[in-house]
Amino acid sequence: MIRRHFQQAAMLWAIFGGIGLLMIVAVTTTNVGAFAIDRAARSFGTTISALPGYEDFVRLAISCAALMFFPYCQLMRGHVVVDVLSARMSGKTQHALNIISLILTVLLALFLAYWMLFGMLETHADAAVSRVLGWPEWPFYIPGITSLVLWALIALAQIFGLKSKTNDRN
Repeated sequence: MIRRHFQQAAMLWAIFGGIGLLMIVAVTTTNVGAFAIDRAARSFGTTISALPGYEDFVRLAISCAALMFFPYCQLMRGHVVVDVLSARMSGKTQHALNIISLILTVLLALFLAYWMLFGMLETHADAAVSRVLGWPEWPFYIPGITSLVLWALIALAQIFGLKSKTNDRN
């Protein structure tokens, strides 16, 4: 079974991702509302500006929030599974395929985290900032890297959970 702290971490991380998405929705709604009010205000000879840096905020926030759901999805085994053929295979074959897919998931998540870390270091070295808000971009890599590492750890824990269940049956 997956350790309780991985479960809690994945659930809390997904909640933070949800809060990020709610912030994106709130800012987007405010921006669209300002645009609509501006159109009406123009008929009275005045203008109301939309939120400056809206695109910067949404781009940076979605880059964090999108990956924050991956660990929870792995925890719940919510990823796409194609079992049209494997459903007809023996239990041992299904088990082997499950372990292989989990190993590939761990390798993929760590591969992406590795390259994302280099991207963050390069962005930091370049002192890249968002165009309008002027926020440094490198800190927005941290939630993504954390998400990928947590995703890999959960998949790894699932591998060992599957192996221990198999050993218990033998």
